[in-house]
Amino acid sequence: MVLSLLFKPKELITVIRLMREAKRLGVEIDELPSDVVAAHVLPKTHPERYGLVPDAEVTSTTPLEDLALAAVKDDVRAGNWENAADLVAATLGDWDRRQRVVWALADLAAKDDTWMSAWQSGRPGDPHWAVVHAMSLVSLAWDIRGNGTASSTTREQFEGFHRVLFEAREAAAVAASVLPSDPTPWNTQLTLARGLQVPHEEFQAIWTELISRDPLHHNGHQQALQYWCRKWHGSNELALEFALKAAASSPKFLAWPLHAAYEAQSTDPDMWKAPAVVASLDALLGRLDDQGADTYSVRDDRGYAAFALIQLHRFEEAVGQFRALGAMADAGPWDYYEDPRLSFLSLRGVAVKAMSRGKGVKAPVR
Repeated sequence: MVLSLLFKPKELITVIRLMREAKRLGVEIDELPSDVVAAHVLPKTHPERYGLVPDAEVTSTTPLEDLALAAVKDDVRAGNWENAADLVAATLGDWDRRQRVVWALADLAAKDDTWMSAWQSGRPGDPHWAVVHAMSLVSLAWDIRGNGTASSTTREQFEGFHRVLFEAREAAAVAASVLPSDPTPWNTQLTLARGLQVPHEEFQAIWTELISRDPLHHNGHQQALQYWCRKWHGSNELALEFALKAAASSPKFLAWPLHAAYEAQSTDPDMWKAPAVVASLDALLGRLDDQGADTYSVRDDRGYAAFALIQLHRFEEAVGQFRALGAMADAGPWDYYEDPRLSFLSLRGVAVKAMSRGKGVKAPVR
């Protein structure tokens, strides 16, 4: 975020001040603590005057929502697998939670699979082990590739990435065969489909298998939306088409058209103004009226709603969403950025400053 200011001539004085501060602290400018950067770049808006928490209280740390999962992760780090195996088995039928549990354990296994080997030895043939194993290979593949751009990724990284993804596809097929009612292995296949550049027809077949088991699978819809985005294997139009179908299928997915617009904004910023996107936003705001911000998924919806409202110059309503979010900057779209907290505060400051000056569209009476 600091370097991006260099491309804004009006902000050059801010960059100079940050350079001086970095020199004083003996660090590079991009190594400055976020609080220091925030003090220089955020608008002075006095958030408390508008019922918002002070900047200093905002955090991007997600509170524990699944205490059992947190305890099991500690067990796994200590080399104990039994409680993890039991928890995975207990989630059968609670598909969204199962996906979160499997993914969290898979990430740990990608770093150190000693406990997975012990689980396999202790309970040979356990079908739940197969489900976690398949997802762990996907996590491992992405660890091998890294988060860099294609141009900064080596041939060896790409080769390792694709090799492990092919192993993951085979492992997911095994998991699906031993637990035929479980959508989780099919979601694993959706997840790896982007990396393997699966053609549309093959992806659609995997998608059909997933939704036949859970039509409202949250992460499955998220993975599919990414696939249909322009940056992967679709287009802005295909992503929006998919998102609107999802939103029509359940109020749970009303935010997906906002995700599609967010993904498209660098090439089609006017998508925010599309009537279908605005209608989805308004429906989402109605759903959020009495939902608070107690869960990550609700905070994610509110974050995208706030972002969308700012794009539409509905600043007063955006401030209302930030008010509901309170101190929590842990979800989307802030978590797309290198510093979610600073991004949250920056956009919140934009909304407050514009509202305080009477700019934008007035909030309707609900």
